[in-house]
Amino acid sequence: MRRRTFLLAGLGAGGALMLGWSLVPPRQRLRGSAAPALPGGAIPLNGWLAVSPDDTVTIVSPKSEMGQGIHTALAMLVAEELSCDWSRVRVAHSGVDAIYYNQAAIVDGLPFHEDLDGNPLVRGVRWLTAKTMREAGVMMTGGSSSVRDCWEVARLAGATARVAFVQAAATRWGVAESDCTVADGVVRSAKGTLRFGELLAEASRAQPDTVPLKAPSAFTRIGTDTPRLEARDKVRGAATFGIDVALPGMKYAAVLMPPALGSTPLTMNREAALARPGARAVVSLSGSHYGDPPGVAIIADSWWQAKQALAALDVRWSESPHAALSSPGIMRTLRSEAMTDDGLALRSYGGAEDALTSSARVIESVYEAPYLAHATMEPMNATARVHDGTVDVWLGTQVPTFAQQAAAASAGVDVEQVTLHPQLLGGGFGRRLEADYVAQAVTIAKAMPGVAVQTLWSREDDMRNDMYRPAAVSRLRAGLDADGRVTSFVAHSASQAPFKQLSRRVKLIWTENGPDKTASEGTWDQPYEFPALRSSHAEVDFPVPVGSWRSVGHSHQGFFVESFIDELAAATSQDPLAFRLALLGTHPRAAAVLTLAAEKAGWGTPLAPGADGLPRARGLALHSSFSSTVAQVAEVSVGADRRIRVHRVVCAVDCGLAVNPSGVRQQVEGSIVYGLSAALRGQISVTRGRIDQGTFFEYAPLRIDECPVIETHIVASARTPSGVGEPALPPIAPAVANALFALTGTRLKSLPLRLPPISGGAL
Repeated sequence: MRRRTFLLAGLGAGGALMLGWSLVPPRQRLRGSAAPALPGGAIPLNGWLAVSPDDTVTIVSPKSEMGQGIHTALAMLVAEELSCDWSRVRVAHSGVDAIYYNQAAIVDGLPFHEDLDGNPLVRGVRWLTAKTMREAGVMMTGGSSSVRDCWEVARLAGATARVAFVQAAATRWGVAESDCTVADGVVRSAKGTLRFGELLAEASRAQPDTVPLKAPSAFTRIGTDTPRLEARDKVRGAATFGIDVALPGMKYAAVLMPPALGSTPLTMNREAALARPGARAVVSLSGSHYGDPPGVAIIADSWWQAKQALAALDVRWSESPHAALSSPGIMRTLRSEAMTDDGLALRSYGGAEDALTSSARVIESVYEAPYLAHATMEPMNATARVHDGTVDVWLGTQVPTFAQQAAAASAGVDVEQVTLHPQLLGGGFGRRLEADYVAQAVTIAKAMPGVAVQTLWSREDDMRNDMYRPAAVSRLRAGLDADGRVTSFVAHSASQAPFKQLSRRVKLIWTENGPDKTASEGTWDQPYEFPALRSSHAEVDFPVPVGSWRSVGHSHQGFFVESFIDELAAATSQDPLAFRLALLGTHPRAAAVLTLAAEKAGWGTPLAPGADGLPRARGLALHSSFSSTVAQVAEVSVGADRRIRVHRVVCAVDCGLAVNPSGVRQQVEGSIVYGLSAALRGQISVTRGRIDQGTFFEYAPLRIDECPVIETHIVASARTPSGVGEPALPPIAPAVANALFALTGTRLKSLPLRLPPISGGAL
């Protein structure tokens, strides 16, 4: 004890303060700094729910609904513990408050392998990180973290309100709380029944001390297939996305952005543009550190009038300072860096390089992936009104904290003067983690004080001004012994650093510098057991802006690793399934997922030709990400024109306890379709500093008649819920590539997957 006292004293005042702070219990997450503003006479019971006199329960959601079903899942967590009438549940957006800061995304993003979960030091670092995020974090929907982040606090919010209603009823009746039961929004005892709405006044003043949570065996809502709460409005066209916002007297803005990276407007014909019908103002844009580029906007009575007036500006642009930048050169640089092994090793053990040298045989491959756009169906947009030192913004965003800060900076006001009005998102995929479109919209709105102005990007604007998934190259090497067993696994990749770039744009100081774990995730953090391993990554800078794309580094590293694992199985003449299972001896969770997918797909049984007469083959892939594990088997064929067709995908997923199984299946299907679009077609290329693709004809998503049959099998689990929105994406590209190898004997090592033409037009 004396030695420990001496060491702690040596930390000095700052260290002592840090130690003292770390011993203080984490800040509570139930009650915010201000009660949420809700319509209809709803009275908040805490920061997560409110109840109206008519028994309507309003769940307050800090998470953005972008098609992933989080509003329904979050409502299920609260309603389960509240024991309310599900037919009376509604969801409303929260304001910006520290109680809603996302802890799980940052904690899950720490660079620790799952094998270290039981390590006391790792547990301590995670606990301290979560505590820090309660004080200095951000409200965020991303990292497949929403359910995991809300799992305890949302249930606690519901349970606390339930106990408050019981206390209120017990007091009114003069009975013990233990004599009361709750179901469907009604408290019952031998004295009769009381609805939540009847007890609201007393319950809102209650302060329960002890709040028990239900045991999983008592769940009646969690774990059941539940229709999405917003589905009816979406089907009827009544749901409001950012692009649907319509306010009295609202004007519209179209934007002209640089035709090439780094270009700026030199001259323009303002008078000609303002002479066009409906044109109200021409706004010069200098850009900001949030990533919005220099350009010019026109405000008009309609968006079409604004768009037409842009053509009359006749803008002359400066030459791009990056005119020498093109995709072939970018890929050459990445290949060169991938061959150096000069980078940060996020995981290294067993003397992998030495073991490689002493192996009986070494297999080496280089895999590549291009830039990708997010290509959300709803292009970037925001509606802003700046008036008398206040700002209102109507938008879809994944990070209200960043949006509020960007709006404040652009308007020159304090963040407290910015009010966000969150809307549904027509796709996020990481693109709406950014705040560039918010900063731009507020800057434009300043030109017409007191007037709401909606800034809307065209599809071309959206595609050519994205924060792209970085292009990447990976060199993979494996040593084999005389019996075909892996003795060493060495991976070295190169790419830009997506999360570091995002952090610098939004001034997220704790991740602005240091290594970017997201660039190489998907290699060093997999469950495979190698006697020796080294996984390293080199960060390379290019002028192309990059950011988080659905599953981030896993999206390409998963393709690299799982294709290479399949390559090793082929090189040793082993069955791909058996080869993988042999590497998962102490990881039964991953082995169970892999086995389930293989069994459901009929792995090892002959696969007959399809109705088109073309032969088919299966390919297998396994990947762990966001604390979930997914295995997929893809069935493919190749036409005489070398066109790749994916007919069936069988997917097994272990995501912990599935809160809403139908929601899990929907997310798996969405991930596979999105991932297939990237695997078969996705590519953003650069020519002389210009982004080549601008429309869905040039960057084509998978069409409905091209989508495969998708079967999803959820592994029953009692574990805490883990990620769902992204984990099913990484395995699809390697599963298809591995099936193509089984079918054609050609190993495709770059994305998108394209078979070379052959003479004669036959397979």
